[in-house]
Amino acid sequence: MVVGVCHLDFILQGSSLKEKRQVIRSLMARVRAKFNVSISEVGGQDLWQRAQVGICLVGNDRRFINSSLDKVIDYIEGIGLVEVVRSEMEFLNFNYDEV
Repeated sequence: MVVGVCHLDFILQGSSLKEKRQVIRSLMARVRAKFNVSISEVGGQDLWQRAQVGICLVGNDRRFINSSLDKVIDYIEGIGLVEVVRSEMEFLNFNYDEV
């Protein structure tokens, strides 16, 4: 089993905290619906121009997980609602022997 975790830092061009929250909620709903990944705002909740989002995907093949997370990042950048200023990916491998 492979768990892929992606951490993204965003800059938003909004004028209020309320607008920022609307944009982030909309973005997360779109990503969930299109890619079937877990996504959550994990930092910067009280900053009106910055946000941090965590994305997680589980599967059997690291290449597939990596490719899928790359597609998620490309999709987020392509929407144009936020500017991705930093992204990090980490992969956790779990091997279970049959009993």
